[in-house]
Amino acid sequence: MLDTLASAWKLEDLRKKIFFTLLMFVVFRLGAHVPVPGINNAILKELIGTGTIFGFFDVISGGAFKRFTIFAMGIMPYINASIIMQLLTVVIPALERLAKEDIEGRKKIVQYTRYGTVILSILQALGMGLYLARSHAFLRPGLYNYLVVVIMLTAGTTFLMWMGEQITEKGIGNGISLIIFAGIVSRLPAGAASLYQYVTSGTVNIISLLVFAIVAVLIIAAVVAVQEGERRIAVQYAKRVVGRRVYGGQSTHIPLKVNQAGVIPVIFAMSILLFPSTLASWFPQSSLAQTIVRFFDPRSAFYMILYALLIIFFTYFYTAVTFNPQDVADNMKKYGGFIPGLRPGRPTAEYIERILARVTLAGAIFLAFIAVLPNLLMAITGINVYFGGTSLLIVVGVALETMKQLESHLLLRHYQGFMK
Repeated sequence: MLDTLASAWKLEDLRKKIFFTLLMFVVFRLGAHVPVPGINNAILKELIGTGTIFGFFDVISGGAFKRFTIFAMGIMPYINASIIMQLLTVVIPALERLAKEDIEGRKKIVQYTRYGTVILSILQALGMGLYLARSHAFLRPGLYNYLVVVIMLTAGTTFLMWMGEQITEKGIGNGISLIIFAGIVSRLPAGAASLYQYVTSGTVNIISLLVFAIVAVLIIAAVVAVQEGERRIAVQYAKRVVGRRVYGGQSTHIPLKVNQAGVIPVIFAMSILLFPSTLASWFPQSSLAQTIVRFFDPRSAFYMILYALLIIFFTYFYTAVTFNPQDVADNMKKYGGFIPGLRPGRPTAEYIERILARVTLAGAIFLAFIAVLPNLLMAITGINVYFGGTSLLIVVGVALETMKQLESHLLLRHYQGFMK
């Protein structure tokens, strides 16, 4: 491992990419401490602690929302715009044709995603400012402070979008994912400090801490295994003679990932479940609102069961949207490929769809288990430290993808990679 890192450090272009990425991380963390003026942080901390959707924003933004800085909204509007654009490419034929085109078509899709990010940022900032005004979080209520909040939050998200694209272009790739990764990892020192305080104060004993550490390591290992797990469907290509050359005749496979949807189903399910409690917090005196808050308490059995069911549903939904077995079967037929024992065309598509449904079920159940695990872990060990499934999936997934990016740079120059 050390020899591989030394080899990577000798490559000047790779060293520059790593330096540029680290520099962008420094800018991101500096911006996460530049506050938006005119906000009462004491009231804001109370809102985050009530279990509303703002707590989720604080996790994704790396604590920037709790301090209400210019990066308080994080990169979530860009993620939402990307998901919406991905769904629209399935529904709108013109966008589907653009997505299947060459580089120019994909550039237009990226441009539309940028426009959507700005629009969603403005709408989200308007709603956030309105909610803060209703919660009396403004030090000096008025239209001027409201506009300042909207403009600064929108500008901060737009700057993060630009920064992510720069990391993708000039850094080591996956810029948006790396920004989210940096935000989540930045909370680890605070979590370690909380653990130390629990142990020194006697709130948590050493045995509970050891159980927590062992379970955490096992969970990370399981997440890595599922993230990398795939079901390979064997494919053979018939020989074709074109001129004097013979093409095809080789065997390959179609990799169906166990976790095809990634962390998207967890984000969807969490956003939907946190929305009722957020609305109910606007009416603290209402008995109906208090009932809703009680039902949607993350520690309640109703919340955890509904959370798991929504994750399973969105896993199937997102997988069906992003992976079309019929297109795969048509492309195989077009280039002379076939699955042994099956006829090309519809039988092949039905077989791939059947295998995908079984593999997706395993991935969906695993996602649901990881999502509800933090509450179970806190109940067993008594350690009230944030160990969210969403954060864990993002961190592990981005770390694996970044390792693959570095691996590809090393293999291009005939160095041995990280993974053997």
